[in-house]
Amino acid sequence: MASPRRMDPELPEYRNYVVSRPVYNEPSFLEQHERQLRERQTVREKLVKCCSCSRRRAIRMLKSLLPILEWLPKYRVKEWLLSDTISGVSTGLVATLQGMAYALLAAVPVGYGLYSAFFPILTYFIFGTSRHISVGPFPVVSLMVGSVVLSMAPDEQFILPSTNDTVDNITRIDSGARDAERVLIASTLTVLVGIIQLVLGGLQIGFIVRYLADPLVGGFTTAAAFQVFVSQLKIVLNVSTKNYNGVLSIIYTLVEIFEKIGTTNIADFVAGLLTIIICLAVKEINDRFKHKIPIPIPIEVIVTIIATAISYGVDLEKKYNAGIVKSIPRGFLPPALPSVNLFSQMVAASFSIAVVAYAIAVSVGKVYATKYDYAIDGNQEFIAFGISNIFSGFFSCFVATTALSRTAVQESTGGKTQVAGIISALIVMIAIVALGKLLEPLQKSVLAAVVIANLKGMFMQVRDVPRLWRQNKIDAVIWVFTCIASIILGLDLGLLAGLLFGLLTVVLRVQFPSWNNLGNVPGTDLYKSTKDYKNVDEPEGVKIVSFYSPIFYGNIDGFKKCLKSTVGFDAVRVYNKRLKALRKIQKLIKKGQLRATKNGVVSDACATNQGFEPDEDPEDPEDLNIPTKEIEIRVDWNSELPVKVNVPKVPIHSLILDFGAVSFLDIVAVRSLRMIVKEFHRIDVNVYFASLKDHVIAKLEQCGFYEDNIVMDMFFLTVHDAVLYIQSQVKTQTIQDPILEKINLIQEYKDPLELTDREMNEDGLDVQDEAMRRLAS
Repeated sequence: MASPRRMDPELPEYRNYVVSRPVYNEPSFLEQHERQLRERQTVREKLVKCCSCSRRRAIRMLKSLLPILEWLPKYRVKEWLLSDTISGVSTGLVATLQGMAYALLAAVPVGYGLYSAFFPILTYFIFGTSRHISVGPFPVVSLMVGSVVLSMAPDEQFILPSTNDTVDNITRIDSGARDAERVLIASTLTVLVGIIQLVLGGLQIGFIVRYLADPLVGGFTTAAAFQVFVSQLKIVLNVSTKNYNGVLSIIYTLVEIFEKIGTTNIADFVAGLLTIIICLAVKEINDRFKHKIPIPIPIEVIVTIIATAISYGVDLEKKYNAGIVKSIPRGFLPPALPSVNLFSQMVAASFSIAVVAYAIAVSVGKVYATKYDYAIDGNQEFIAFGISNIFSGFFSCFVATTALSRTAVQESTGGKTQVAGIISALIVMIAIVALGKLLEPLQKSVLAAVVIANLKGMFMQVRDVPRLWRQNKIDAVIWVFTCIASIILGLDLGLLAGLLFGLLTVVLRVQFPSWNNLGNVPGTDLYKSTKDYKNVDEPEGVKIVSFYSPIFYGNIDGFKKCLKSTVGFDAVRVYNKRLKALRKIQKLIKKGQLRATKNGVVSDACATNQGFEPDEDPEDPEDLNIPTKEIEIRVDWNSELPVKVNVPKVPIHSLILDFGAVSFLDIVAVRSLRMIVKEFHRIDVNVYFASLKDHVIAKLEQCGFYEDNIVMDMFFLTVHDAVLYIQSQVKTQTIQDPILEKINLIQEYKDPLELTDREMNEDGLDVQDEAMRRLAS
């Protein structure tokens, strides 16, 4: 990996800089820099603005809904038309073959794949915003469609009743009725997917794709590639298996394939294996010599033509019982209404397919949009694919998105705009009208082999896992988890499991965020982690904690733990220990075993000091409930006490919370922060806040954070402002013990104390809070 470029240290503009300004907390900054008030529109004003219309706005909205009006008038005919034509012809040939091949994945007759490669392009040309993607079937989406089709129309529903002429142990299936039902289910599913995409686009929910992170998509598509491979393997071998769906379906399919491996059709196997080897080899040549070869070799088309000719000439079906395409519809079928009553059975799967299809198309589109410096509109893409799928669903198509290989062909052969897409659609149309009869002898194993050969790119994503592990282990785990879940549970449940797991990692990262104890880089206003840097100094008596996460109900306990870890003590425990020690001291003074003087507590030499007995339970209620009367003494909590109570040392007088990375607080966090401030205040540790964003400060005020002892003066613009303020306060204070407990004045001689009971009120922080406040006042 190349090291980052270093700036020349000799350049004077990078050598140093000097800034002279006052130390700012929030009130002092606002005194000098008035905040600009934002004009907030009422709901009525927003509606009026949204519903108002002008000629200019109407044109802009029309161009947004119909992007073709934006780019087509600017089309450079002389410069782009030839390139788009060459690209369209090349892409059309590939789309024709892939449409037929991916129909096998969708569990519909191969001829309907040609329709799916033609109709979606017509509407995307008008409504789409990407100039380069090739719209049509994609193996992952086609397989998801096929899983729905097979689950709703399995072979078992179309078994013909046995007759006397039926050979024993041979099950006859009404393939005509089965195929018609599967086409109806696939087209109905396509319409429903289009409706969902159109609704999501209309509601401006294009951001939903952001939750499909790259590691999740990588693991999912790799698992889908494995599913596709298994589904096509049985076609290459021409082995008949049951149509399994749901959890572990791929395992059951593999087991049955190997159980029946002995029934493999050699002619289909040889044709499929040769097709895979030849396609992979030529694709590798295309990749390695893409700068020298102006147009990629359309090896799938070439192999298909040769395989069709051999199959027809040798008559593989009759001589070797090879599986061939047989009938392909001639021309176009009339539009047909979807079966709306099936919507309820496929709505969950439709949503998954809608999101995955959209995510794949937008991901590919963004790659080429970035490369050629233009933007695509995510919400408009939802609308474009929604309209395309609704339209094509009426013409017996299955769900369309984009295919990586076709898009790469369209771009690499010089495609500039979707004019190339329209020309590719014309090529597909010619195939539908004129070539259907010629392709009927084609072996299905050849189409399945073409599908497998096109999975290479998705399988190669496995190489991303080591890189992800080095860069971010959580992303690598998301990739592996999604891949395994999608293989075991199926694509729909696997995608849901991967999405939930990815969101869980985000929650855990927020719930257990990172934090640092900061120190000052000498001679600067910079503060760095004391764990990561050697030459940083902590200001004397000051702890600086930086927290890198929003603070809310889910991680507030983690925040408290990080505070305790950084300061080295528990403020509540310190408070309880001090209270117990004070009560013991008062008890001994009452017995005459200690004397209170101006300089502290003095042991009486004539009396046995029971105060040095071993420490008891710190929460002993008998000690904590002794009535108190104030006596003026001073207790240095960091020195040896006249009683054996293990009071933790408090080596700091100030705590700075660097909240520069805190993006929001909820009501639980605000209440907890208020309690934390009070807990530290009552043991004489002042708490300051630094680098808070304006909206976070506003949230604190909105949630009632401020009280008598919690004011805006505690908030500073930077950590360095807070440190300078603390240092100035320390210098100006009179020299005295910063941790002082006072009990009401008595004389130095040892007289019995007159004690009065005092009511101990709780303020929610601790059961002894009010008593301690009175002792300390």
